[in-house]
Amino acid sequence: MAEQKKENNEQKVLSKFAEAAFIEQRRSRRWGIFFKTLTFAYLFLLLIIFYRGADPAAEATGEFSALISMNGIISDQMEINANDVKASLKNAYANPGTKAIIMAINSPGGSPVQSGMINDEIKKYKSLRPEIPVYAVVEDICASGAYYIAVAADEIFVDKASIVGSIGVRLDQFGFDRAIANLDIDRRLITAGKDKAMLDPFLPLNPNHKKHLEELLAEVHQQFITVVKQGRAGKLSLNDDVFSGLFWNGERAIHLGLADRLGNVDFVAKEVVGFEDIVDFTTYESFADRFAKKLGAGIGFAFEATLIKLLTNNYYLN
Repeated sequence: MAEQKKENNEQKVLSKFAEAAFIEQRRSRRWGIFFKTLTFAYLFLLLIIFYRGADPAAEATGEFSALISMNGIISDQMEINANDVKASLKNAYANPGTKAIIMAINSPGGSPVQSGMINDEIKKYKSLRPEIPVYAVVEDICASGAYYIAVAADEIFVDKASIVGSIGVRLDQFGFDRAIANLDIDRRLITAGKDKAMLDPFLPLNPNHKKHLEELLAEVHQQFITVVKQGRAGKLSLNDDVFSGLFWNGERAIHLGLADRLGNVDFVAKEVVGFEDIVDFTTYESFADRFAKKLGAGIGFAFEATLIKLLTNNYYLN
């Protein structure tokens, strides 16, 4: 009797164990299906983003005003760069429905090289397609390199409170030579070329280097002035402050000849161009581009860290 009872207990334990194992297996299968479905949905979403089809602007029909927005800092690695603007202009001019180009500018400036490349590209298309006018519309700010771009337009429109101007060139740097001297730090620098250490922040500023840099900035400033005078020929006032690096509000900019009229994008499209339908041809950095850059940067960082570990035998706590 005792043996029978013991056997029944063992069977119950085995049965409960098997049941628990079955439940756990079923739960694991459900979680597996859930995560597989989630992964599939994520990959499908990425696929849609990567291959979302043709740019709607490329399929635009009818007649319209083509918009190209320029928002942010001007640099080859920033929001406004020559490659993107060139692509925007190319697409806008290629569409037979484009009746005018409206550049909506909101930028404090940036690289003179990128600004010059964009200015040259606009003027190139204007010479090839003179029947399509180009208008610049300033939003909050159009200063320095942004104004370098704007002067390529046939007319510049501003808001009365827009910030316009800052026609000048600057070079920013800090000097830490006295700081490291106070900390009793010895600067060890080896160069080939007597001027190779120019702008080293841990060395005192060499008067000859300062003179050279001032001449360099003056030359770039003169290039800027020449471009503005060409773009605003017959419109600029004779005020000496125009090229001093100062900036003004929109109303004052019109008075100085830096801008033409008050107006926003909608006003220009409807009242100036005569085609109030606006199609955005702005080339933005795609999700795929951002993803690729981040992926490349991540791989590069991992490779660099691994290489450092191999070369130095120093392992980091992560």
